[in-house]
Amino acid sequence: MVFYTKMIFAVLFLCFSATCVIAGDPTLEFEWKVTYGTIAPLGVPQQGILINGQFPGPAINCTSNNNIVVNVFNQLDEPFLLTWAGIQQRKNSWQDGTPGAMCPILPGKNYTYRFQVKDQIGTYFYFPTTALHRASGGIGMLKVHSRPLIPIPYDNPAEEYPVLLGDWYNKGHKTLKSILDSGRSIGRPDGIQINGQSSKVGDANAKPLFTFEAGKTYKLRVCNVGLRLSVNFRVQGHTLKVVEVEGSHNVQNLYDSLDLHVGQCMSVLVTADQTPKDYYFVASSRFAQHPLSTVAVIRYVNGNGAASPELPPPPPENTKGIAWSISQFRSFRWNLTSNAARPNPQGSYKYGKINITRTIKIANSRSSSNGKLRFGINGVSHVDAETPLKLAEYYGVADKVFTYNLMKDEPQEGDKVEVAPNVVNGTYRNFVEIIFENHEKTIQTWHLDGFSFFAVAIEPGRWSPEKRKNYNLLDALSRNTIQVYPNSWAAVMTTLDNAGMWNLRSEMRERAYLGQQLYLSVVSEARSLRDEYSLPETQELCGIVKSLPKPAPYT
Repeated sequence: MVFYTKMIFAVLFLCFSATCVIAGDPTLEFEWKVTYGTIAPLGVPQQGILINGQFPGPAINCTSNNNIVVNVFNQLDEPFLLTWAGIQQRKNSWQDGTPGAMCPILPGKNYTYRFQVKDQIGTYFYFPTTALHRASGGIGMLKVHSRPLIPIPYDNPAEEYPVLLGDWYNKGHKTLKSILDSGRSIGRPDGIQINGQSSKVGDANAKPLFTFEAGKTYKLRVCNVGLRLSVNFRVQGHTLKVVEVEGSHNVQNLYDSLDLHVGQCMSVLVTADQTPKDYYFVASSRFAQHPLSTVAVIRYVNGNGAASPELPPPPPENTKGIAWSISQFRSFRWNLTSNAARPNPQGSYKYGKINITRTIKIANSRSSSNGKLRFGINGVSHVDAETPLKLAEYYGVADKVFTYNLMKDEPQEGDKVEVAPNVVNGTYRNFVEIIFENHEKTIQTWHLDGFSFFAVAIEPGRWSPEKRKNYNLLDALSRNTIQVYPNSWAAVMTTLDNAGMWNLRSEMRERAYLGQQLYLSVVSEARSLRDEYSLPETQELCGIVKSLPKPAPYT
């Protein structure tokens, strides 16, 4: 008995000290080399960031509960990190890939990410969080399928295709970063790319984005990986059936076109029910002063004929366009009759009957500090510290790196902004309400790492407690990214049941880089492996903790 007990503790120690993969679930291993290379998404050659020589980077194609091991070799001339947007990293912010949680991978070094896609399904993507690297690539899709024993609420498609689209700048990431560091805005993008390409109507040399066979149904996994612009996409002559949004199966409706905001992903079904020939996949900007658009060709097998130059019209803009887009948001509702990643009905979680323990009201702001452009939240503009916030907290030296709760739970009056690491304490397992108020004339998008939240409402104007009567407390989507329209607000609810240091950020990369983000510190006082993994043995150390003795691991 003593022998077996020692064996069990030895396995547990090795497992959790390395942020282990979980025994019994399959492990997928990848080796990625991050390099520079020439790319031309808008037809203009420029230096891009490639993964294994590719842009977009290789897709991770996995199944719920798979263990993912990615060994990343940084062959750039700058520190580098990847984050796995939307993957909740249960008990494991050590692998989240944000500067507040991890030391960057130095040039010429490698780091192995280890995480599990625990109880998740859906369409996600990965991207760099260091500097402005996202502007030059390092982006790819992460697809999480349902396990075979759990049925999905639609027939299996004939094929599925990844579509990574978004705005693009012809200036490289170093130039864009230097513009921001000088105190100026990077301005408007130069165009829109689809899977690293951009075509014009009538371009006879355009390669097909993908092919359809008449009579079959295809699944398109679509993500907006841009830096600034919301995008509307549509397929000429075809309707789109939405079947999944950021990990949630939704009530299935048909759409002629769909708005997709920065950082958001969804899956749609398209049936090849038209005359076999070419058709255009169209992507155009939304709510932009200078509209942008691009097309890609969808080719029917044995088709005969070029795509029509008459493109399907975009939705309305300005006030009517915002009302149109809000209406579309409200049409996305959770499918309570389908199963989630686990074999229990999603509708069994009655989130609308849980008492709210805390309301955090956030207002984004644009201001100036020492003559330079800054973006902030409630009077605080975040800057990354030399020592990752999570490491400082774990080593017990947080007071030497940052101050908790500089940001208050309510927006502050005036234009003054404090430039400092922005860390907010969150009580473990509390049920919180977060209100995003947008007082500006441009659309905003927010993302929360480590959690999914229920997107219960979006409305024009200012939020007040009586607005709660308009919340969807029955079947709001569980997701991780929410848009906030100009002079509007959005409300989300979530349970802080995932211990760690988690990033809440603007998905507009310019805004996040210049301070429009915070870290939510969720600490389990038990310091137990039940709630959070210990510091992995292989974790890189930097800053003031590099020479400190390691704390005792969680037990």
